[in-house]
Amino acid sequence: MMQRGNVIKISLISIYLIFIAGSIAMGFGPGKDIGFIFSDFAMDMLKILPSAFILIGLFEVWVKKETVEKHLGEMSGFRGYIYSMLLAGTMVGGLYVSFPIACSLYTKGAKLSIIFTFIGASAICRIPMTIFESSFMGVKFTAIRFLVSLPLIVLTSILLGNYLAKRDYKMLNRL
Repeated sequence: MMQRGNVIKISLISIYLIFIAGSIAMGFGPGKDIGFIFSDFAMDMLKILPSAFILIGLFEVWVKKETVEKHLGEMSGFRGYIYSMLLAGTMVGGLYVSFPIACSLYTKGAKLSIIFTFIGASAICRIPMTIFESSFMGVKFTAIRFLVSLPLIVLTSILLGNYLAKRDYKMLNRL
């Protein structure tokens, strides 16, 4: 027997596909554009995600829990924030890849505030994005953005991590 949530998901996907097919059949421009944008996005994801998930799987297997606890755990101090920003800078694929890595870090014992720093830093300071930005906006702009953004990310991560730690937050394990 299907659960109510699954029925709703299947119904919404069906409505979307019927809308796209009907738009193509009747020549409805906005519907065709939506279908094209979706297919373009899906193709981009199919190029990135398989290799990213393989790398995430290798990370799960090769990186020991003790290593993560030592460098990103409760006792890592400020060094853990630096390590998380360096790790985030090397990410390819943006937040599509960062969230599974963050989940893996959490299960391996990383401190919650350091995980938040990793997610925030992976959104703003990836090396490919930084090179692209500095070539268009200038190195001075990029340096100022980093000098403003990174301390704010660390500060808000610490505040959010402490807030959740006081409430004994535990992430649900749905794997």
